[in-house]
Amino acid sequence: MRNGTITTFILLGLTDDPELQVLIFIFLFLTYTLSITGNLTIIILTFVDPHLKTPMYFFLKNFSFLEISFTSAVIPRYLYSIATGDNVITYNACVIQVFFTDLCGVSEFFLLAAMSYDRYVAICKPLHYVIIMSNSVCRILNICCWVAGLCIIIPPLSLGLNLKFCDSNIIDHFGCDAFPLVKISCSDTRFMEWTVIICAILTLNMTLTCVVLSYAYIIKTIFRFPSVQQRKKAYSTCSSHMIVVSITYGTCIFIYMNPTAKEKVTINKVVSLLIFSISPTLNPFIYTLRNNQVKKAFEDSIKRIALLSTK
Repeated sequence: MRNGTITTFILLGLTDDPELQVLIFIFLFLTYTLSITGNLTIIILTFVDPHLKTPMYFFLKNFSFLEISFTSAVIPRYLYSIATGDNVITYNACVIQVFFTDLCGVSEFFLLAAMSYDRYVAICKPLHYVIIMSNSVCRILNICCWVAGLCIIIPPLSLGLNLKFCDSNIIDHFGCDAFPLVKISCSDTRFMEWTVIICAILTLNMTLTCVVLSYAYIIKTIFRFPSVQQRKKAYSTCSSHMIVVSITYGTCIFIYMNPTAKEKVTINKVVSLLIFSISPTLNPFIYTLRNNQVKKAFEDSIKRIALLSTK
């Protein structure tokens, strides 16, 4: 984003109503605190509990790290803006915010695809699971998710760095995002808009294809299990991931694939707020409440802390 005279942007946020701003601040503060607490708990548990040293929890740990990074790139700045009334963000800070939100957001989709592949191997090829999903393979897959995210965002970001801002520096959003920035640019943005849409479609298609194929084979395998107990156990290992996938893909498809959502700025901002606040808050609770191993690891950790405190 090349700026001739503009060195700062003004973020309009969600509303000018003081009472609504107080409610939004309380809501975001609570959801952000819960999100950080929940995701940090998962990260700590996967480090300290020996029963969670499996590929599934390795990916879950990295997913929680991505969630923390994703929401921390925007929400603290917006909370500061509401608390102080300072809606000004520098040009460089805006670019950094766009970079990290896009990188973490895109990398999450590839990581969800990697997690679905892990579930496919665990259920469809259980005897070869340890060999296929070795530590080195898991690390490579995790690195590939970050690299893929970086490769996807480089083309639109490179085009965005050349945008000119002449007349307006007011962004109708609570954070720096591609479409609100394109809207106030005085450059010809048609090519960049198409690039953003193509990159979004490419990401969704590649990762969603992997997820759908993995779960198609998983469901097919589950139906072949002779006992109901085996089916329930197999389903329980996938249910949390399926819920998170549904939430993540559903909200993203709404923004990028629904033409009316781009025009209705308010709807877009509300959906974006849900992505940055609700999803990172719900995900750790979805995984912990629906996963007996995580719940047991959490209970064991609490007991160890209680024993240490009594000594």
